[in-house]
Amino acid sequence: MSDWRDARNILAVRMDNIGDVIMLGPALRAVANTSPQARITLLASPAGTTGAALLPWVDEVITWRALWQDLGQLPFDPARELELVATLRERSFDAALTFTSFSQTPHMAGYVCYLAGIPLRAGESKEFGGAALTTELRGAPDSLHQAERNLRLVEALGFVADDRHLEVQIPDGVRAATTFILRDAGIDPDEPFMLIHPGASATARRYPTERFAAVASLLLADGLQVLITGSDRERTLLDPMRTLALGARFVVGGTSVPEYAAIVERAALVVCNDSLPMHLADALRTPMIVLFSGTDLESQWEPRVAPARLLRHETSCSPCYRFDCPIGLPCLDFTPEAVAGHVLRMLHEPAAVLHGARS
Repeated sequence: MSDWRDARNILAVRMDNIGDVIMLGPALRAVANTSPQARITLLASPAGTTGAALLPWVDEVITWRALWQDLGQLPFDPARELELVATLRERSFDAALTFTSFSQTPHMAGYVCYLAGIPLRAGESKEFGGAALTTELRGAPDSLHQAERNLRLVEALGFVADDRHLEVQIPDGVRAATTFILRDAGIDPDEPFMLIHPGASATARRYPTERFAAVASLLLADGLQVLITGSDRERTLLDPMRTLALGARFVVGGTSVPEYAAIVERAALVVCNDSLPMHLADALRTPMIVLFSGTDLESQWEPRVAPARLLRHETSCSPCYRFDCPIGLPCLDFTPEAVAGHVLRMLHEPAAVLHGARS
């Protein structure tokens, strides 16, 4: 097989977080629409797998912790890597698309797919990788938006993108279920509410929790409903906010990614860091205020469709691409009053129409 558009069994590889999988949507949509006869399987991390339910172009998911994405937590176990090769070989894939950010190499995944007998293998690369890939793109600028980077790869292979925007599809019944989730949390789903999500995968991307609490208190004082959200592993981060933001309501853990997406969709406005809610809000056209730290360039990840205001101070160390900040996050040194002011002004802008109840 030499033509990508003849492939009928395609593997898409993306081994990062949920937000990175959501950013795959436009590229996978282009593949599925161009080759409707093709079956698409996503190879994803345990976290990324949870986002696949929002992408209707994914037919199946293989969950794996990839050695090439490991931060030193996986034990030395070559047999484990051979197990991945065997798992992929059993599926008899025709082609493999390896999606990466600008700092990642596609060659390790490409070599695994080679060993698994996948004849077509494509990725975007900065370095020489021999014949690990059969199609190797070069030259994408580091500043390119991640969704566009993904599209650049599939378009080079002949797949056609009619729509370049993020999109998620919330499964039937999930929207109705969120009515009960909101009511159980103490939120009136028939009235507008603000969603505040203080978490992020790296501490260097987190606006200080106590300042998020102060923002919540200011919005509550203005008569607004405030819902604070987080994952199970963020409970320790959010617990202090229960006493610092009296009157705020909480949904921490206990929801699936589709249920959380439906809550984001119903919010009047989202206040978050550079994290999953930013991508979901963009895909669902929910207005947002983003505390966007200096770890990355805005152009790589910023919302492109939904009404959005990104808050960040220019600093000489940006982009640092760090997981933690040794100098106290000067890029996010905004007072809670300033952040709340942006929220209140945005709520009154014509583009930020308050969402009503949905079922």
